[in-house]
Amino acid sequence: MTDLPKIERLTSRPQFLAAAKGVSQARGAVVVQRLDRRDGLPHIGVGFTATRKVGGAVVRNRAKRRLRETARALIPLHGQPGSDYVLIARMGTAGREWDRLLDDVKSALTRLATPPGAASDPRSEPQAEIKAARETPAQDDGPA
Repeated sequence: MTDLPKIERLTSRPQFLAAAKGVSQARGAVVVQRLDRRDGLPHIGVGFTATRKVGGAVVRNRAKRRLRETARALIPLHGQPGSDYVLIARMGTAGREWDRLLDDVKSALTRLATPPGAASDPRSEPQAEIKAARETPAQDDGPA
């Protein structure tokens, strides 16, 4: 069995602000931010947040508890060592079906693990085609 990376909690405001400067993915009921720390340390940092827009204290606490459980299950498997992740609750996080919430977080984590412009990034292919089309002069066959 492979060694799973150590998970550490993000606890200070500067850690959360730094993660906000990284890349992010919104999926369903969650937004996941990722910062590649580039410090050479193999652990994964994880933080959770929910704004008052999500709901009152009871709803926010429920949403964060659910995000903590999804992170406990998925970050060791899909997280990148040397990265910090912040999971941000959205309006539907507290009431989202469990399987769908897991799918949302897993989808965001796998997308964040793929470098931008990689072949598996579907957004890179149409952009390349558009750029190539712009650079290729139109062929004029003459009068028809």
